[in-house]
Amino acid sequence: MRRADRLFRIVQRLRRRDATTARQLAEALEVSERTVYRDIRDLLVSGVPIRGEAGVGYALDRSYELPPQEEIEALVLGARIVRAWADKKLARAAEEALQKIETVLPPKLKSRLADSALMAPGFHLSERFRSGLEDFRRAIREHRKARFHYVDKAQAGSERVVHPLGLAYWGHTWTLTAWCEMRSAFRNFRLDRIDGLQILEDRFEDEPGRTLADFLALVAAEERAVASSAAPRR
Repeated sequence: MRRADRLFRIVQRLRRRDATTARQLAEALEVSERTVYRDIRDLLVSGVPIRGEAGVGYALDRSYELPPQEEIEALVLGARIVRAWADKKLARAAEEALQKIETVLPPKLKSRLADSALMAPGFHLSERFRSGLEDFRRAIREHRKARFHYVDKAQAGSERVVHPLGLAYWGHTWTLTAWCEMRSAFRNFRLDRIDGLQILEDRFEDEPGRTLADFLALVAAEERAVASSAAPRR
């Protein structure tokens, strides 16, 4: 079980009961009591108002409330966007997240969300729109190089080997931010212009000047320079 799922289940069990011991939580979650103690401590640090102590039992403070409706709707809309516009694995994860959100909502709020006008239709999107998204996510996670054929906006094709760093959704396309070995520079690649994608066994390191943080810093510096040049002179 993932840690995030375990923490969620702990909060839900504490919400439903007056008091629960660490042993009861450990048995229900199939983990050690030590893991439960660590999870309780982390929940307390994050601001969840849990009362009790080790050896006695734990309960959730009755003053603990769900986030405001606007915050919940923001989470639901975000999950619906991911479900509609991301790859299949992320879509499944988004659906599971929606189900978890719904299980903790009071009936009145749950019915409002079911009828929510905040939608993210994805029926108009072709598979090519998100082609390679799941593979690139894995490559970013595992620091693996990728090889593919790319066709730019001038219809010129080239073979690239890149270090995948990040993915961005622009409302009409996904792009990959990467360090390109051929150009020895950062480049952004539209996923719908990529063919023959291979995630290689070769790994890359976070070298200074070639990380996602470096790319974002470069973009921020360029934006400041543009803003400065456009500012009226006194």
